[in-house]
Amino acid sequence: MTPTRTTHGPVTCLNVTGIGAPGGPEHISAIHALHTLAITLATGHGPLEGQWWVEDDRPPLTVPRDQWRWHLLISLPAVPQPGELERAREAARPSGAPVDRVRLATHTEGDCVEMLHEGPYSDEPRTLQHITAYMREHHLHPNGPHHEIYLTPHDHPHPRTLLRQPVRPAHNPAISQA
Repeated sequence: MTPTRTTHGPVTCLNVTGIGAPGGPEHISAIHALHTLAITLATGHGPLEGQWWVEDDRPPLTVPRDQWRWHLLISLPAVPQPGELERAREAARPSGAPVDRVRLATHTEGDCVEMLHEGPYSDEPRTLQHITAYMREHHLHPNGPHHEIYLTPHDHPHPRTLLRQPVRPAHNPAISQA
């Protein structure tokens, strides 16, 4: 498989923002809240997604995982009607899921490079190397957080994850001076 260039417009999502390692208590709590509210809304929804970044000058994969920042998202087919989200939140509160953390958000990524990763999350760096090489070859720079779309449940024995990187053209001084 090779990376592809895609464009992604506005998407309405349920969103929880947090800090911490994937699979850590904060992360698991956010996933539980998102799934509980999405199911209670009963409008249909997309798979779990994550946007990841660090606030550090080091390469992201060298930063301790407990310092990783993220938005966890579940896309919705449409913007909920006024009051619909709050009614779902009220109905979901008895479950004990921290549904008050969930916000409605619109995400627009625009131009992206993406590639399907098949295998354990720990092997994602090899797929990311292909994305990075493609970006270099096509003179592109990152333009937003790394994005993962989980096509299988987290405990699936053969996970499939769409890895996506929003991009922008690299600045080329030769073109600017022409």
